[in-house]
Amino acid sequence: MEFFCYHRDRFGSLALREGLVEEHWSYMDRYAKELIARGPTFAGDGETPTGSVHIVDLPDPAAARAFAFDEPNYQAGVYREVLLRRWRNMLGSTMWDFPGGRSGGNRYLVLGLGQGPAVDLAVPPGRDDLVAYGPLLSDDGDTWLGTAVLLIARDPDTARTVLTADRYAVIEVHDWEFGGRR
Repeated sequence: MEFFCYHRDRFGSLALREGLVEEHWSYMDRYAKELIARGPTFAGDGETPTGSVHIVDLPDPAAARAFAFDEPNYQAGVYREVLLRRWRNMLGSTMWDFPGGRSGGNRYLVLGLGQGPAVDLAVPPGRDDLVAYGPLLSDDGDTWLGTAVLLIARDPDTARTVLTADRYAVIEVHDWEFGGRR
């Protein structure tokens, strides 16, 4: 089962986050085989961390909750909240398979929180800028709750167009970069 996890930073937690980098990476290293994508998000200045994305393949919702809430930054109070949802890997690959690699282009997390009937369930055709793409689902995988996308785009407004704007309660766009030591 695949899960999307977005830890949102608590205001003023940068020094604590920086002090826990090695603990965080060591924790994530334990999940290297299970990770589909990962990396920090940033404010518009491109430097101030706002959160961390982890897309991971784990046996069940209990394992996903343990992954999310045992994470060292969460345990130390770096994060103010955690969004944890089932997810479906519509690209069938990991970020490390992405032909664009770790560098080049502006990278974004586009997070659409659902409203009403499911939308954007199929990968948009002709999009070689997609790093990860999939629906956010309820724990049982039956109810669509939104869509999460990692992609390269010219700017945040262009990144936002990957989703059908009027079908979401909210669409967030965050600067994102490849994470980890890989």
